Amino acid sequence: MTERVLMAMSGGVDSSVAAARLVQQGYDVVGITLHLWDYPDDGSVKGRCCAPEDVHDARRVADTLGIPHFAFDRREHFRTTVVDPFIDGYLAGTTPSPCVTCNRSVKMGELFGLLDRLDADLVATGHYARIDKSGPVPRLLRSKDESKDQSYFLHMLPSDVLARLHFPLGDVTKSEVRAEALRLELPGATKGESQELCFVPTGRYDSFLEEQASERLRPGPIVDDTGKTIGTHKGVHQFTVGQRRNLGVAVGHRTYVVGVDAATQTVRLGRPEELDRKLAILADDVSFAEDISLPLRCQVAVRYRGRPHEGTVTRENGAVRVLFDQAVRAVVPGQVAVFYDDERVLGGGTIRDTEASVPPTSTVPN
Repeated sequence: MTERVLMAMSGGVDSSVAAARLVQQGYDVVGITLHLWDYPDDGSVKGRCCAPEDVHDARRVADTLGIPHFAFDRREHFRTTVVDPFIDGYLAGTTPSPCVTCNRSVKMGELFGLLDRLDADLVATGHYARIDKSGPVPRLLRSKDESKDQSYFLHMLPSDVLARLHFPLGDVTKSEVRAEALRLELPGATKGESQELCFVPTGRYDSFLEEQASERLRPGPIVDDTGKTIGTHKGVHQFTVGQRRNLGVAVGHRTYVVGVDAATQTVRLGRPEELDRKLAILADDVSFAEDISLPLRCQVAVRYRGRPHEGTVTRENGAVRVLFDQAVRAVVPGQVAVFYDDERVLGGGTIRDTEASVPPTSTVPN
């Protein structure tokens, strides 16, 4: 019997080519688009994702491929699950990673919830990642195209989900996908790249937060590395650890944001070497792809597209602690630490705290 696949279609080039590949491979493909967010209709926003215009584009592709297409309104769920926690995180002085939350709780959650309703066997997406199903337990792997690898956002997926998930683009590069879209004459083949954060397509997080939560913003001091107040700001949402530009003050030498304290609304600036002193992190909300024994030696990425760093993961008070072999630059609370064994994804968790110096500790047992 031909397997039925629910193909997540955003209206972009990646998911369109992924759908075309599934059709060519003989699957019974059903296109699914989730309407997650709305934008102004004045043309001011480019590269948007998951809005009414994208539903239209996805339907055009589905018609071209001769497959059925369904759109589902999930705007309220997206707002409460992704956008509101994003706002809360920034106002709390952290830098959230909403794409992880979206993939886990919205996209995968909704798509897998539709499997039985639509009598389907598999879910497919246009993510650049791979799944190795040759062993007893499916394993998530990095994509062939390292520059587009999205395994970071999928680190939390358990083996039972991976068993029913398919990534048609995991073994190809972005340039190959673009060329394939043009060769197949798919609608939107020349469409530009979508923005990394779909609900803030301008990239101006500060403006978005001022629009969405103006009544919650509070001013506060900007201090130097001695604690001296050298300026003021309109809200900690304007700052993230490692930021160098748009600080609102001039100090006569190169300086960066090295700390954000939302309790006192204090933004602390310092020299670049202060960013290089993070030797350990504490992460919670941790998930592993399979049964992993700790302590664990692995590579750890502390941001999307960041170079992984060698370290050791141990348990600590219901969370995990990562001790790096060498100091890591500009580790930001709220971002996600993802654990790798070369190309294999082991799991990850949300960074809650960092340590500049590390006292000797004994090995933490499982």
